[in-house]
Amino acid sequence: MRKVIDCLVNVHFGEQEQPAWMLKVRDDYFKGPKSLYEQVELGALLEEMDEQGVEKAVLMYSMKKPSATARKFAEAHPDRFGLALNGVDLLHPVPALRELEALAKDLPVAYTTMGPSFWGDGRYPPTDAVYYPLYYKCAEMDLPLCMNTGLPGPPIPGEVQNPIYLDRVCYRFPELRLCMIHGADPWWDIAIRLLMKYRNLRLMTSAWSPKRLPDSLLHFMRTRGKDKVIFGSDWPVLTMRRVVPEATALELPGDVLDNYLYNNAQDFFFSDGSADD
Repeated sequence: MRKVIDCLVNVHFGEQEQPAWMLKVRDDYFKGPKSLYEQVELGALLEEMDEQGVEKAVLMYSMKKPSATARKFAEAHPDRFGLALNGVDLLHPVPALRELEALAKDLPVAYTTMGPSFWGDGRYPPTDAVYYPLYYKCAEMDLPLCMNTGLPGPPIPGEVQNPIYLDRVCYRFPELRLCMIHGADPWWDIAIRLLMKYRNLRLMTSAWSPKRLPDSLLHFMRTRGKDKVIFGSDWPVLTMRRVVPEATALELPGDVLDNYLYNNAQDFFFSDGSADD
């Protein structure tokens, strides 16, 4: 069984009632079961991880509504779980970034996240100066930053998640470890070209069924992008029981598959200075 790091896992859904738009996304977009947002049990998650060879999972952790479940899991099994911090208030950056830095010192933080479509009514592309304090702080801390790219599932503006905006970000902040998450549909070719261009940029296939990944990305992974693409499930939206077997069934050379499932995540999120390797 191959080793796996699942770089995007949600365990916070069951802590509070989901808003109407999240229920609509579950029913109309994900076509998920009613149980999708139920409380997660640690034993059940570890059982699925062990079954699929997942040595470590990165759990989403909101700064606005901290997840007691994610923190409890990470504290109980620091060898199995890291955290991904989201919810930095870009309009009030000084206190928000002080909190980010404090949390990163106290918790096993693997990276922080930002979804341009999910705040500010989708008005701020990643080139807007409102992001610059976050870019600087992450570069200063050597903390990877994951940015949503591709059209989002919910009915919210998606143009700000075109990966072309990251061209200028990578150019201005070469010290920043930056990763596109949730794929890049329908802008895969732009994302691939940016991955070729910038050493500090990666792409995570979270929220994408591996068997649905475009041929252009798989070709890139086999050739110039062996160290560029990272596995993630977006569990429980896509379960490990579904996406890990799909990933291992891809027609990828063994070394490429090992990089995709484990090595690239280990190097980028859990090793120092990996963006410049």
